[in-house]
Parts: sequence; structure tokens; C-alpha cells
Amino acid sequence: KKSEQELKDEEMELFTNYYREWKGGKKSDNLSYATIPRFYYRLPAEDEVLLQKLREESRAVFLQRKSRELLDNEELQNLWFLLDKHQTSPMIGEEAMINYENFLKVGEKAGQKCKQFFTAKIFAKLLHNDPYGRISIMQFFNYVMRKG
Repeated sequence: KKSEQELKDEEMELFTNYYREWKGGKKSDNLSYATIPRFYYRLPAEDEVLLQKLREESRAVFLQRKSRELLDNEELQNLWFLLDKHQTSPMIGEEAMINYENFLKVGEKAGQKCKQFFTAKIFAKLLHNDPYGRISIMQFFNYVMRKG
């Protein structure tokens, strides 16, 4: 005959096994844990000087890379000049317009940094009930200044 403690231990073992089976097994048994990418990394503590320096340096490099992607004043002026040169008539009041064909021509001439803005998706996003299928040059330029 089993003692009371042995019965409790056996009951606990059975409970633990049933619980693991019901929950889906151990973490290490579940293959999905190996494929889920890690998305959170704790911030380094104050006494982890090397990790703090590494974090600061990687952030600085990231910000430098992002700032190189931004258009500088000269590039923005060049873009405006190209858009103005390739506008499609007729104007709507004071607003200069550009069709998709000229839009693509400007995209080819504008340079590598501007390429990301000359897509069909962006053109369609800025297209608003123009009977000739054109977008406003000013709206597009403002979009580039906001996003770039």
C-alpha cells in the first residue's frame, strides 16, 4: 500500500503530464518557437558600458544612413525644376499638373534618391478626378517633402 505522500506525488506528476499535454508540450518540443523571430531586446543596464556604447554607435550609424537618404535643398530645387519643365497643359487655375508619362520622365532624370517617389502607387494616390488623368505638381512636391 502506498503512503499518503507517494499518492500526492503521483497525483502531482499525473497532473503535470496532463497539463503539459493539454498546453501543447514543452517549449523546446514545439518547433514554432524556433521559427518565431526575437523582437524585443532589453536595454543595457548602467553597469554594462560596452553594450551601451554599442547601442549608441548603432543608433548613430542608423541615423546617418537615414539622413543620407533625405533630399537636400539642391536636390529638391532640381526636382521642382524638372517637374515644372515637364508639366502637362492645361493648367487648372494656377495649379500646374503632370501626366503619368511625364511623371515617369521626371523620375528617370531626378536621380537615385528620388526614384522611390516615382511609382504608379504614389501617382494613383495623388490622382483626384482630373479629366486628363494628371496629378498636381504642388501636391506631389509636398508629398515628397513630407515623406522624404
